[in-house]
Amino acid sequence: MRMRPAAGFVIGILTITGCASDVANPASSQASPDRSTQSANPSTGPGTSTAPSVDAVPSDRLAAFSCDLPVVTDATTALANITDVRVGTHADHDRVVFEFTDGLPEVTLDRATPPFTHDASGMPIEVDGSSFLRLTMRGGTKQAIDGTSSYPGPTELDPAYPMLVDLVEGGDFEAQSTWYLGLAAETCVRIIQLAEDGSARLVIDVEN
Repeated sequence: MRMRPAAGFVIGILTITGCASDVANPASSQASPDRSTQSANPSTGPGTSTAPSVDAVPSDRLAAFSCDLPVVTDATTALANITDVRVGTHADHDRVVFEFTDGLPEVTLDRATPPFTHDASGMPIEVDGSSFLRLTMRGGTKQAIDGTSSYPGPTELDPAYPMLVDLVEGGDFEAQSTWYLGLAAETCVRIIQLAEDGSARLVIDVEN
């Protein structure tokens, strides 16, 4: 039973400007089993399957997966507010997408070993899976300067994909957020940075 707090290479890093969205038109009612996307955006509801996902980066431009961790990517802005968190599954990888306003935070992705605790409270966090990744985003937060939340969606997604089993927020404190990826096994990853007008996205692919 999961306990929650009272109140989570040579890698490929690509910056793409003006790229297509990685979520197709939600008006379609059919979702392809290997291309489905779940969004935590309240407009669709947590865990809701949308239309078949479209890769934001063409396959011939994706770098190879790598098992070299940790990896750190630089920030493009001092404060990047999280506006959406979503997951998807594809033929050879599962995907996590964080969407931000005003650029990208500094990111560290590393392997992690339980037990896990909430960054602010120290309360235990249980993450399903057999292998784990810790994503730390410095300057990446849902806490807006005016005291509101830029992301009101769920802080836990249980996609139960071939490799991505669980995605759980481990804390959002002092403009730094932590998320844990629970995996079915130790695997290789790639990180993709996407930039387009008005928004930016951090994409983490875990190899199936």
